[in-house]
This record gives sequence, structure tokens and C-alpha cells, in this order.
Amino acid sequence: MATSYLRVLDLARVQCRIFSHNFNPERLRLGNKVLRQRLRGPILATWYPKKTVSFRDLQNTYEPLGLTTFDEAEDDREESIQIAKLRGKGRPKKKRTAAGKDPSCSTAFVLGV
Repeated sequence: MATSYLRVLDLARVQCRIFSHNFNPERLRLGNKVLRQRLRGPILATWYPKKTVSFRDLQNTYEPLGLTTFDEAEDDREESIQIAKLRGKGRPKKKRTAAGKDPSCSTAFVLGV
């Protein structure tokens, strides 16, 4: 004697409830295999070490209070920039022409009129 299809579905539903599975009689691809896996977020979040306090953070903290701090690395950088400028090795100066006054940007110059 064959069991009815509805009885088999009821048995499958109870079995899924007992073993904490999803009941899917149509056998659709629901992505349950991926959803059952452990979450990777916490592992990826701890990949890089935690950020430590930098000197710039301390400067920003004490600046509103009117306290000044001295950053030797920043001072050395500014000094090397000044020395490079004196030797002519600094960045070039910006071009100081008005927007409509540059003859090379004119359409008459490009067309040769």
C-alpha cells in the first residue's frame, strides 16, 4: 500500500522543523547553504590592527584649548620645502591669467582667424 503524497509532505515538514532545516517541497534554489555558513564580518573587521593614537590626534585634541604642540617631523618637512624653494626646486607657481584673457584658449587663435 503506497503512502499518499500529502502524508509524505507532512512528514518532511515535521522532519525539517525538528532538525532546523527549511521546508522546500518545490526544491527551489534558496541559497540556504550560503546562509547557514558562519558570518565572515567579524573576522574581516579584525584583520587590520586597531589604530593607535597619533601625534596629529593629540594636536587636534589640544588645539581648541589654545595649547600649541611642536611636531618635529612636520617642522623638518616645512624646512626642507623652504630649502628646496630657495634652490629653485619647489613646485612651480600657478599661472596668473584671467579666464577670458588667455590668447591660447581663444577660438580665434585655434582657428587661425
